[in-house]
Amino acid sequence: MSRLVVPTHPLIRHHLTRLRDVSTPPAEFRRLVQRMAALLAYEATRDIPLTKCRVQTPLVETDGETVTARIGIVPILRAGLGMVDAVMNFLPDAEVWHLGLYRDEKTAQPVEYYSKLPPSDPVDVALVIDPMLATGGSAVAAIKVLQRWKVPRIKMVSLIASQPGVESLASQFPELDIVVAVVDPELNDHKYIVPGLGDAGDRIFNTMK
Repeated sequence: MSRLVVPTHPLIRHHLTRLRDVSTPPAEFRRLVQRMAALLAYEATRDIPLTKCRVQTPLVETDGETVTARIGIVPILRAGLGMVDAVMNFLPDAEVWHLGLYRDEKTAQPVEYYSKLPPSDPVDVALVIDPMLATGGSAVAAIKVLQRWKVPRIKMVSLIASQPGVESLASQFPELDIVVAVVDPELNDHKYIVPGLGDAGDRIFNTMK
């Protein structure tokens, strides 16, 4: 059964409100996306495995623990790029693998246009990052690509999800962890999340029409 994590931290609730506000300018919107991405990455990595080690402090040798698993950050282009730097600051040794997917506005189906994943040697844990989980189409396509790469553990990290999008992922990927700041109830006729925050990519990159 998929595990849905919706943190209730006050800072997440605060930043989410500013993200939703149509009057929030692009520069502030980008900063808010990055802050939220770091907070959600913290939640998504709570169960990352650790390896015991010994470390020398300035005074004595002591026991410690370190992350040895290979972690891949997988942004779905283009909006996912707005989350990458914040997650990389949180996980500086992570690998970044880009997936280019866009939604066909007529069919609302994902179209893959870019992927450079190697044929073998997958990461241990992949964090798929995309600000919006709307229909779930792009996320489903990305997860299937990672499954073909044979990634053993995949987590979906989004700022806002729709209930239909969460249900779509949960039904298709029973082992998937989904970490989001909020689950909004519905999609409109154009497949936008309601109440949502509009088009995250356009707001991040200041390309609102």
